Amino acid sequence: MATKRVIAVCQSGGEFETDKNGVMLYKGGDAHAIDLDDQTKLDDFKKELAEMFNLNMSTMSVKYFLPGNKKTLISISNDKDLKRLIKFHGNSTTVDVFVLMEENVPHDVSNMPASRSSRTALSEAVAPAPDPASAPAPAPVLASLDPPLDVMDDTTRPNIPLAASLDIVDATNHIDPHIDLAPEFSSILPLAKTTQQWQNTITGVGQRFTGVQEFRETLRKYAIAHQFAFRYKKNDSHRVTVKCRAEGCPWRIHASRLSTTQLICIKKMNPTHTCEGAALTTGHQATRSWVASIIKERLKVFPTYKPKDIVQDIKQEFGIQLNYFQAWRGKEIAREQLQGSYKDAYSQLPLFCERIMETNPGSRATFSTKEDSSFHRLFIAFHASLSGFLQGCRPLLFLDSIPLNSKYQGTLLAATAADGNDDVFPVAFSVVDAETDENWYWFLLELKSALSTSCPITFVADIQKGLRESISEIFKGSFHGYCLRYLTEQLIRDLKGQFSHEMKRLMIDDLYNAALAPRPEAFHSYINSIKKISLEAYNWIIQSEPQYWANSYFQGARYNHMASNFGELFYSWVSDAHELPITQMVDVIRQKVMELIYSRRAESDHWLTRLTPCMEEKLEKESMKVRTLQVLLTSGSIFEVRGDSTTEMVDMDRWDCSCKGWQLTALPCSHAIAVISCIGRSPYEFCSRYFTTESYRLTYAESIQPIPDVERPLQKDTSSALVTVTPPPTRRPPGRPTTKKVGTPEVMKRQLQCSRCKGLGHNKSTCKELL
Repeated sequence: MATKRVIAVCQSGGEFETDKNGVMLYKGGDAHAIDLDDQTKLDDFKKELAEMFNLNMSTMSVKYFLPGNKKTLISISNDKDLKRLIKFHGNSTTVDVFVLMEENVPHDVSNMPASRSSRTALSEAVAPAPDPASAPAPAPVLASLDPPLDVMDDTTRPNIPLAASLDIVDATNHIDPHIDLAPEFSSILPLAKTTQQWQNTITGVGQRFTGVQEFRETLRKYAIAHQFAFRYKKNDSHRVTVKCRAEGCPWRIHASRLSTTQLICIKKMNPTHTCEGAALTTGHQATRSWVASIIKERLKVFPTYKPKDIVQDIKQEFGIQLNYFQAWRGKEIAREQLQGSYKDAYSQLPLFCERIMETNPGSRATFSTKEDSSFHRLFIAFHASLSGFLQGCRPLLFLDSIPLNSKYQGTLLAATAADGNDDVFPVAFSVVDAETDENWYWFLLELKSALSTSCPITFVADIQKGLRESISEIFKGSFHGYCLRYLTEQLIRDLKGQFSHEMKRLMIDDLYNAALAPRPEAFHSYINSIKKISLEAYNWIIQSEPQYWANSYFQGARYNHMASNFGELFYSWVSDAHELPITQMVDVIRQKVMELIYSRRAESDHWLTRLTPCMEEKLEKESMKVRTLQVLLTSGSIFEVRGDSTTEMVDMDRWDCSCKGWQLTALPCSHAIAVISCIGRSPYEFCSRYFTTESYRLTYAESIQPIPDVERPLQKDTSSALVTVTPPPTRRPPGRPTTKKVGTPEVMKRQLQCSRCKGLGHNKSTCKELL
């Protein structure tokens, strides 16, 4: 029997509206598609929905309409209900599914009339509290909002009341003693204090407002204070007609513009409510712009203000229960009000790139768009970075990427170098719409044009994404060293057998040792150890082209740097700024690089050694090993150096030792230092020039200049007015963004292992092995 399938178009975060015929329409929110069949379990379906929309599974309800019936929502409560949904829509390819939180279910929403007092509204909105005689004294209205335990970190949320931005709090922040509040309201005093001052914002016919915007905001505060929801019947630039959302309730208000003025005046009003219920707690009147106006001041002080904290604070201070998406969208609006428009930032790119090259001559700043003028990619390389790399850094570049959690997503591609002190030195970066082979090829083409050098460069980068072909084609004669971190992750993913955490750890350790081994015999010794654990892993390694990642076979100079995530400091700057509009993000990175260059230049001015501190320390460690070595002259410039258990050959003309330590690090090994001492020379003469203090200072000799007016909209001129750049079509999905893990490979996570059967992926309580 064929399995029935249907695509569920799952929607959340919007609202239902009912027309005059009783047909329910769902507006707003976000939607995602999920494949369903008659074998799908409800728990699995709800888990996927909870993860997708970042909702609490225990308070989630899933509903749908029957075919041809848009008036009644059907709940999905068990696996049979889910199968019925598929059966009912078996002739369709899609079905609309609505994901609601319990407090947001439309038919459970009732509307409280404005005529009721605040006491009545509050008593109906909350459960009774314990007897006041035994209950602790209520806190002040606007006491500081301590963060919940699950979100506390080194930086707690600031003690800025949300209501402070609305100028509705008196200087003492205390409850008026003349206000009669029942004991059961002590837990929501902030609601009483905040909203009571909005109860008389609408006074009746004849009241005037400066414009429709002021009238709408005032009406919203009035509705929140009186615990009811309303609906616009007419809403334009010169007239507004509003009625109570509850069916049959006569409450109504009409305001329109006074002739020859911009003033809006209330012309008609029926202040009577006949509806019942507390609509306020569902957040009907908490629009995105209203939430933004409430949280903007706190967001300015605390940029990492989380939507779940916004939900909590709005509930505590206003008694309004937002859902996650209302808080998230309100935060987005407030952020744009504070930081500027994401959309406008893209339109500023042509002038922004021109400004970079004007203020920093020799820099390269360029962008490209797609056929529809939407943003495609941006390349930035400051002259100070390019000059520093060419003048003082080793010809070694690390290529890596980091996903951007901005409104329009995207990826940042970066090329970083290692300075003479083995610290990261940013060279160039690019913002692209997605990490693709084509975008990496474009980035490398721009990098080649910016560097304008024919010197062979060693790249440490991933084996995937088409980088191997792009590097060999664009940088002819250069070398590509595979990133060992990506290589180990790929190995574990490709292994088909089940291996314990300990076995995986041993294989990874041996793989790293094999990569670092200076000579072929040591390399084969380590991979033979892997062969004893897994023949499959051994064959995979042999076929992975060790000449691109193993020291004993690699032809380029990698200086023992094995992974492409060397620039973690640079990536941390990006992570701090990636939610900003694109031009502001680039300028934050520019500021960080500018500060880095200045601080390291100032620090190096105090160095008195010939080599950088890091390299001086390494040379000193090698010099400590010389006392046990004996040097014998064989012929010409070749010397024999004997140790306690080894004998090595040192060629002084070629700067070569058979231990390969000198070639791999570009610093003399202990055997070479022993020979250098015998011939009366200084070890400093045989160190790479890139490790000298002089080269280090050349790296940081140039400065990055500020870009004026970057925080204000750039004025168009004739040179770039014809270029239009619009945001890319990609948008950030709802829910928690994925983060790129750097450092320890993901494969090192410990797997669950059963203590009974020793199998992987389960524990003793779920083991199916018979006792």
